[in-house]
Amino acid sequence: MSLCVEIKTITSVPSQGFGPDYVERLGPLSALKDAILQSRDLQVFDKEHWIRLASYRCRVIIRMFLIVRSRDVDGRRASDEVTDIYYQQTPACSCASHRMRSLAIILASFRLASANFVNQGQVLSLNGVSYYAGGVTVGQIGTTNGSSLSLAAAQIPGQDLFPLTIIEISSSVPSGDELLNLTTTYDSSDDVFQSAFLHAIYLRPSTTNPTAGYNGTTSLDSQLSRQGTSLVLSSKEIHGLTSSVATGVTVLSLPRGPYFVSVHTGNVYKAYRLYDDDHLAFVQGVISDEEGAFTTLPAVTENVMAKSIAVPSRLYYTETEEQPLAGLRLGVKDIFHVKGVGTSGGNRAYFYLYGQQNKTAPAVQRLIDLGAVLVGKMGTVQFANGDRPTADWVDLHAPFNPRGDGYQDPSGSSTGPGVGVGAYDWLDLAVGSDTGGSMRGPAGSQGLFGNRPSTGAISLEHVIPLSPVSDTAGMFARSGSLWAKVTQAWYPDFASNYTSYPTTLYRSTARGGAWSGVNISEEATGVIMSFVQKLESFLQANSTPANYTQLWSETHGEAPADVNEMLYLTYGVYVSHDQWQGLGKPFFEDYAAKFDGRQPYINPGPLARWQWGQAHSTEEVYAQGLHNISIFRSWYETEGYGRHDPESCSEGLYIYPWSVGQPSYRDVYIQPRTTPPLGFDDSSVPVMAGAPEVVVPIGEVPYNSTKSLHTEYLPVTMALRMARGCDHHLANLKQRESIALSITNLHCSTFSTPAFFVHVNFIKQEPKSDDGTYFMAGKSHTSNSNRIVALVRTSASRTKDDLDALAAKIEDAWNGAVKEPGEEAEFDEAKRLLMVVFTPMLAIREGGMAIPDAGHEEAWLKQQLPYFKEMSEKHGVKDFTDLLEELKQMESLKGFLD
Repeated sequence: MSLCVEIKTITSVPSQGFGPDYVERLGPLSALKDAILQSRDLQVFDKEHWIRLASYRCRVIIRMFLIVRSRDVDGRRASDEVTDIYYQQTPACSCASHRMRSLAIILASFRLASANFVNQGQVLSLNGVSYYAGGVTVGQIGTTNGSSLSLAAAQIPGQDLFPLTIIEISSSVPSGDELLNLTTTYDSSDDVFQSAFLHAIYLRPSTTNPTAGYNGTTSLDSQLSRQGTSLVLSSKEIHGLTSSVATGVTVLSLPRGPYFVSVHTGNVYKAYRLYDDDHLAFVQGVISDEEGAFTTLPAVTENVMAKSIAVPSRLYYTETEEQPLAGLRLGVKDIFHVKGVGTSGGNRAYFYLYGQQNKTAPAVQRLIDLGAVLVGKMGTVQFANGDRPTADWVDLHAPFNPRGDGYQDPSGSSTGPGVGVGAYDWLDLAVGSDTGGSMRGPAGSQGLFGNRPSTGAISLEHVIPLSPVSDTAGMFARSGSLWAKVTQAWYPDFASNYTSYPTTLYRSTARGGAWSGVNISEEATGVIMSFVQKLESFLQANSTPANYTQLWSETHGEAPADVNEMLYLTYGVYVSHDQWQGLGKPFFEDYAAKFDGRQPYINPGPLARWQWGQAHSTEEVYAQGLHNISIFRSWYETEGYGRHDPESCSEGLYIYPWSVGQPSYRDVYIQPRTTPPLGFDDSSVPVMAGAPEVVVPIGEVPYNSTKSLHTEYLPVTMALRMARGCDHHLANLKQRESIALSITNLHCSTFSTPAFFVHVNFIKQEPKSDDGTYFMAGKSHTSNSNRIVALVRTSASRTKDDLDALAAKIEDAWNGAVKEPGEEAEFDEAKRLLMVVFTPMLAIREGGMAIPDAGHEEAWLKQQLPYFKEMSEKHGVKDFTDLLEELKQMESLKGFLD
């Protein structure tokens, strides 16, 4: 009887740059053990060894698991590869060729082993959802008390991996009801978890919220049966487990949530859900190597052109004071270096020339340290320049704008980050850069929050440069409160202890802007004016027309009289000069040195810029450009709209429309570029002044698409600017505005009250005294300042139940403004809304009139309508004009205007 040996699976690929291989025995012992362990170096397993091994006779089927463990040159473990080898008792092989084929398989496989295997993981499908597992081991289910732990009960036929969920319960005795409640919460709060991960579970008591027990009516047995659990593992503290399923005791210190486990080795792997990048926002997906670097995601699902992006479970992460961004999924523009991953800058030659980076940009690392989870690198206009899609994007394909008909210009150069956040609800944040508009442009096109911070807000080391004069790093988000939270944590060096907001609201009327009467629809005008009115109400200030060109000519006094003329060439001069000197020239030299003097391919846009800069941006012209910037910045901070204020940081808030819902199709071909961007306008002011500016979405308007032949909708956005260094205060403004708007809308919709009569005022909490004046249950307590006190009209028609329901809605709105995706109901004390209190108003006069009791609005409106019209039409009081317009929109009240 001969021994035929067959390799069952080989799932790895050769890897370069690793040191010697080692083999470690796993699984049951066999008669072959001694022979295999004679040498620790697989390279000496030559033909004679295997002929000798093949001559062994076996009585039973023996299965051995060999793990090829690669180590890099400094001895650090790099990867594991499990190879299953089946030794099976068979009749004598029918012919020598059969035996030789088996030996050839063995010899070939171990030649690969000596070249180093790397476990690249695998793609799995659970209930039609694609997952990536493996590659990086994060834990292991081993032995307890010296005895081996069998995982066979959880094995899925034909598979090595099985799904498992780590669950933290409130006590040492599990309950079916608690298990149901916890898994229901997991399912609703996490897009990675699903019921299939309950195939096996690991239970341990919570260390943060232990209780004596959990009262319920559902037995543990019935709940385990209902959810299809085959194996229950637990920590040693757990008692009272059912005997209806296989059980075992082990130690797993991993965070709660879904995982995959190898039956053969007990290795535990994170569960990554795979999403298709349908809009081509990403250049490559990445996952953590769990050792401070990243690796390119070696997995893809079927799709046209699209890559797969792997996202880990949100359940793995818990927000702390040190990590306020824990679990937020992050993409970064592919000009920021990430350790272990190549950077393209939108250029294939650059990507292949420089290969994997060995440093992570500090701007990205700070977000990771704050808890954000990097999931991929995202598309950029080549080297962060400005290009039109389709014609100018030669090396890589331009991402697809998710708005409108799907064929609108996504803008740039932070194109991928803007598209990704606009398109995917599974992506929370994306980092881009803004030198002359590269953050604000995509924010406007996709309808997002996106900012250009004060110049110098954060390090740009290990980032492909455009120009150090005005390069900045910004953040995209769909939520204003999330954007505010992240930017306040990300930019560390700005003060935020100001006591008020600017009381001057500057509304730009500069030439060419949307408020100058050029190219703006009636619908967009309505959206913009509604936003301005709400902002005026929030700041308790009327907007003031502002024109920086006119103000310059009136206050500067020295030539040149036209600021647009002075700065017309400035941006083009310094970006073309700086990128050629800092990037283009050394890149060309490095490429030529490696490829026999050849020149790398450069897209038409950046190439034209570099050539123009070499021809026109002389040292004298460059120096004059920097001088002009210093003149403008000094004027802007002393005479212009960027003056500082000791109480509000910025003397004023400057606003102008950024996008007004006009279509700009991606398949339109324009004349080839021969120069960098020339000229100066409102969007250039923060670039030259170094001031922070954020683009915010305020609505959308319809247009007739020539692509879909349907009515589609495009975003309308506004740009908000403060003085240099007021970044945190600008972020605070957006979060408070979100809360105020929610409270106003809730009150109006609940009681059919015009917004004219709803006022929200934020009161700064004074420092708490040390005399212990706040007591609860007879004990001194500290308290947060998050409380809402509302003065409301009362009547028999407004019951306590009505007001309780409104309070609950306000609390939900508060949580929506301060709480982040995936964050559970319980969060830190600083965020929690402590109370909502309604206080009755017995009598009130407002705007020169007595306010009626609740329930008497109809008669009161009929009586007051002539007064409203007089104040609006005769005296031009804007608040009453707004009130009349609002009444026209309210179904329950507009009849009184007839």
